[in-house]
Amino acid sequence: MIISVASGKGGTGKTTVATSLALAQKRDIQFIDCDVEEPNAHIFLRPEITRVEKIHLPVPQVNPELCDLCGQCQEACAFNAIAVTSKEVLLFPELCHSCGACQLLCPRQAIVEVPREIGLLEEGILRPNAGHEIAFVHGRLNPKEIATPYLIRQVKARMDTNRPVIMDAPPGTTCPVVQTIKDSDYCLLVTEPTPFGFHDLKLIIALLEKIRIPHGVVINRCDMGDHAVESFCAEKNIPVLMRIPFSLDIARMYARGIPLIEADRKFRQAFQDVFEEIEQAVPGRDPA
Repeated sequence: MIISVASGKGGTGKTTVATSLALAQKRDIQFIDCDVEEPNAHIFLRPEITRVEKIHLPVPQVNPELCDLCGQCQEACAFNAIAVTSKEVLLFPELCHSCGACQLLCPRQAIVEVPREIGLLEEGILRPNAGHEIAFVHGRLNPKEIATPYLIRQVKARMDTNRPVIMDAPPGTTCPVVQTIKDSDYCLLVTEPTPFGFHDLKLIIALLEKIRIPHGVVINRCDMGDHAVESFCAEKNIPVLMRIPFSLDIARMYARGIPLIEADRKFRQAFQDVFEEIEQAVPGRDPA
């Protein structure tokens, strides 16, 4: 079973919920942090990193001895990563999406692809409970890089479907989020009862309805703001699986990198219950 944890906006407590959901389980699971632009789940999980791999993206390289400056590569590039002048071909690797069109359409075979490092993939392990382990994977995109979906695909390629998988998605509703959640059996949405939280929750629910992924909601800081989120979920028949009150003590522990279930032990059973509810909600799956 693959559970993605997402939010329509940043700052709702998505990683807090994702890491606590993982730590509360008394079974072997895998945790994948797909927020490769700002990965921070490792701060709370503290895995022992056992493997580091550099991730490369193929980008074009032009042989000036073969190139006749015909400009077909520039016309083929939808991302403006190639510009042809009267004297040379200018390449902008940071804009390249590695589609291969320029190499394919070059009439003189003057273009080859060479690897360019865009980030790191790190794997590790932690054993928060006796007899149980969490396999950990995350990516780290290099500064100024834009190939976020590509690195997310590389991270997800390490998925172990022989055990339950919890994925921490990037915030928002853009391409990196879709790349993360599209293979999920269930998506757990973390929101807050504020106008911004409600607005962005509706956006990601519309996305999940479009790609037909079952989903439920966790309302963080539930005793602040208004009741619009609660009313909307009731109207749409979306289950609210947990409500987390605002707590200055939890905020202080969070600032020190201490997971929610360690900051307040009563949440351990609550997150186990959430996991069981998700298992029961996944179509065609018999709860373990």
